[in-house]
Amino acid sequence: MANGSPPTKGLVNQELDQAASRPYTNREYAKRLAWEWVQRLLIRPSPRRAYRWRLFWLRLFGATAPATARTRPTTRVMHPWLLTLGEHASLGDHVFAYNLGPLRIGDHTLVSQDVNLCGGTHDYTISNLPLIRSEITIGSGVWVCAEAFIGPGVTIHDNALVAARSVVVKDVPVNAIVAGNPARVVKQRVIRSA
Repeated sequence: MANGSPPTKGLVNQELDQAASRPYTNREYAKRLAWEWVQRLLIRPSPRRAYRWRLFWLRLFGATAPATARTRPTTRVMHPWLLTLGEHASLGDHVFAYNLGPLRIGDHTLVSQDVNLCGGTHDYTISNLPLIRSEITIGSGVWVCAEAFIGPGVTIHDNALVAARSVVVKDVPVNAIVAGNPARVVKQRVIRSA
């Protein structure tokens, strides 16, 4: 205990020694290992504009991604077989797609640098903290600005904007601009023609 106090009598405590040591199947572990090496040896050193090269490897490992989608060499994807990218979708530098569950990103959506898309958590109400693999859905025409955190189970609806460094733990409505920690709607997004 951090403060040295004994646990409260009658309450069940967290039991990390009872947590699942292997929450994935052997096949998933093998795929994850192969993908990790592909990211390190073939994707990370690739030139910035080698979009087709990176899409080739993502697709080979099961991602759904059209030729117009973009990822950077420093984009990290945990499970490409659970990733769906829309037309002209873009994942920026150092985006971490911790997609333990399905991650869907719509058409013309920009996920800026250093964004964390966290599709995994644990059930804190059960003593051994079982893994929860959640879906994240980001609609079309969305801009997730730099260093934002998108939590498990979140849906960001079409044409929304998530301000830089925001922490999104609840769904974001259509055309909303959200900001803060936790993110709250600050105004409606109005887009003019170029």
